[in-house]
Amino acid sequence: SIEKLTEQAKQYMEANESVVAAVAGLYETKMFGQDTYRRGVLIATSARVVYYGKKLIGYELEVFPYSNISSIEMSKGFLGHAISFFAVGNKVSMIRISEGDVQKLVNHIRDNIGKKHSGSSDDTAEQIQKLHDLKEKGVLTDEEFQAKKKMMLGL
Repeated sequence: SIEKLTEQAKQYMEANESVVAAVAGLYETKMFGQDTYRRGVLIATSARVVYYGKKLIGYELEVFPYSNISSIEMSKGFLGHAISFFAVGNKVSMIRISEGDVQKLVNHIRDNIGKKHSGSSDDTAEQIQKLHDLKEKGVLTDEEFQAKKKMMLGL
């Protein structure tokens, strides 16, 4: 469900980051050079857009800072809503959206296109150091540390 996936995605968000709107549908991606779709959630937060999808083993996470988004489109057809946006030349698409507040998500993204997140780089460096310390203590695995670090750096 959209609530369960959104809750799972929160563990990869910053402490001061809040969910504004979320939608569930099929996320367009490439696998072995072929277009494919994964079920997941697209979340507009106070800082960026996050895609989160559960896999048979593990998860898939992509992060798109508002400063990297140049445009957004929305449509509705027989099979539900569809959203596409461009982030640093890459087209990000979700189709067959079946749950969530599409209009709220699109409006929030549109209102924040091109904006930088307010967190300072000093603050980010400090947070990454804290994560590193947790990894060294065995609280976080290296995979968890790397995923959180990439997310914090907006990669």
